[in-house]
Amino acid sequence: MTERIPFPSHRDEREQFKARLTAAALFIIVLSLVLLLRYFSLQVLQYEDYRTQSERNRVHLQPVPPSRGLIYDRGGVLLADNRPSSTLVAISERVGDIDAALAELQKLIDIEPEDVEKFRQQVRNQRPFELVPLKFRLTEEEIAILAVNRYRLAGFEVKAELARYYTQGPYFAHVLGYVGRISESEQAGLDAVNYSGTHVVGKTGIEKFYEDTLHGRVGYENVETNARGRVLRALDRTDPQRGRDLILSIDADTQRVAYQALGDQRGAVVAIDPNNGDVIAFVSTPGFDPNLFVGGISGKDYRALNDSPDLPLYNRATMGQYPPGSTVKPLMGLAGLEYELVTPFTVVADPGWYRLPNDRRHYRDWKRGGHGRSIDLHAAIEQSCDIYFYTLAYKLGVDRIHAFNSQFGLGRASGIDLPIERAGLLPSQAWKRERRREPWYPGETLSVGIGQGYLLATPLQLAVATAAIASRGKLFRPRILKSISQEIPEPPQFEQVELNNPANWDEIWRGMEAVVHGPKGTAKGISRDVSYRIAGKTGTAQVIGIAQGENYDASSIAERHRDHALFIAFAPVERPRIALAVVVENGEHGSSTAAPVARRVMDTYLQKKWPVSAGEGELVAW
Repeated sequence: MTERIPFPSHRDEREQFKARLTAAALFIIVLSLVLLLRYFSLQVLQYEDYRTQSERNRVHLQPVPPSRGLIYDRGGVLLADNRPSSTLVAISERVGDIDAALAELQKLIDIEPEDVEKFRQQVRNQRPFELVPLKFRLTEEEIAILAVNRYRLAGFEVKAELARYYTQGPYFAHVLGYVGRISESEQAGLDAVNYSGTHVVGKTGIEKFYEDTLHGRVGYENVETNARGRVLRALDRTDPQRGRDLILSIDADTQRVAYQALGDQRGAVVAIDPNNGDVIAFVSTPGFDPNLFVGGISGKDYRALNDSPDLPLYNRATMGQYPPGSTVKPLMGLAGLEYELVTPFTVVADPGWYRLPNDRRHYRDWKRGGHGRSIDLHAAIEQSCDIYFYTLAYKLGVDRIHAFNSQFGLGRASGIDLPIERAGLLPSQAWKRERRREPWYPGETLSVGIGQGYLLATPLQLAVATAAIASRGKLFRPRILKSISQEIPEPPQFEQVELNNPANWDEIWRGMEAVVHGPKGTAKGISRDVSYRIAGKTGTAQVIGIAQGENYDASSIAERHRDHALFIAFAPVERPRIALAVVVENGEHGSSTAAPVARRVMDTYLQKKWPVSAGEGELVAW
């Protein structure tokens, strides 16, 4: 039998409908209340917060980087300029998918992998809404391509900036240095506020040493942007303070001639005003184009420079340490006079070799057969007689040589206004015991007496010592900066080398003058047609040892193992205005290789009419 299902009554249906309607109404009322409460929270309670966030989507505070200070030579020649350039930059917060954006950009223009990696690093360390550079020095074609595809590149824009430009190319590369992109490690040491918006910093040379002066102070501006982050207009602005200009003591003409005189040779020239320590020329060759580093050098260009056997990035003037060879003989002679071990009339017989007491070894003179039976100090300097200085060195001993030569700046950094400088090596008995755990041997003293053995000096140190001889004992701290925005810095710092007998200066001067103008002078070849008197000293420094009894044969030695050529000089003798040191790596002979370079440099500088120091700060024109 089928069960019968009762139909609901009309009353039950009404009650059920009423309950459902009530539940729905309550649900709608609750939702409405939640919506109203949320609306109240947004519009009243959190109004200021969201108004600020909304305003930030439209108005941003952007840094305005300062223009970098310019750099001039002593005559007003512009050496480091700022020139308009276009840079591809991004605000990472507006880019979205950075990987996809970079892939799209690399389809449009050529971007170095190194630039992409630097961009990623900077994005990780950037401040919010800060412009991050991706590529510097865009070409006109690249700018056009980016403009056409602008709608596809949210967060990216082409920004006009001032980029560093070095007008003299390689001539000033090692003294000016260069600016480059700020690295992650450098960023940590910089003032984050003052360097906001700045992409480059001084890396080497003057650019690094005077970074704080050249950089300036950052400015700010409030800008209005659209939904894609592009700037529509500037609302207000605080102008930056541009960096201060530097005027260097270097003469651009002398610098260029020094560089050209060295030519393809590896070497260095440092010229100093002996009256105040101003650096006149500062050259290391081969050089390089510092403009390659502005904004980041390409991997290909950097590898070409870094892998070159000639080491163009190596600053030989301050970092190259060379045996000074016979260029130390004037100092050795002065020490002998000062310690009263010799007089101007003391003579030595030179048969072509020297032998220590109770020693069978022969120490050779550079001239086979020797210089004669009666060589005094004047002739010893003029002809660079090794035997005379072997004898003198043995009498002096290494510790007195160390004590005397250290007064002229050997064995210690000069304190020049450049970031890095090596100290050379001025040996002593204590030094060898400490560093080598060995005693000092008499034969090593003989080597030091002719500028060989452990003795090492930079071209800068040799120039400083030569300037001290030219100024009769004023050892100036060399400086490249002449003034900052026409403000003269403090007076030059110097130490005075005091001699017991000031007439000893005259003896050394006469010997050095005979090197160039004497009938047997080792550098008499550069005296032809010279209109002024030069005091100098040639030097040849061994790179590899030659066994006793063997002769030096350049043809059988690899070029990079041949002797170094050196020359020091000051001029005019009657009133010195320039003192210099020239080192030519593997140039073999100071007389024929280094001395002609010095002559060209002195000719160039002395034909100019620069004011020079005289006495206690007095300036005279000549």
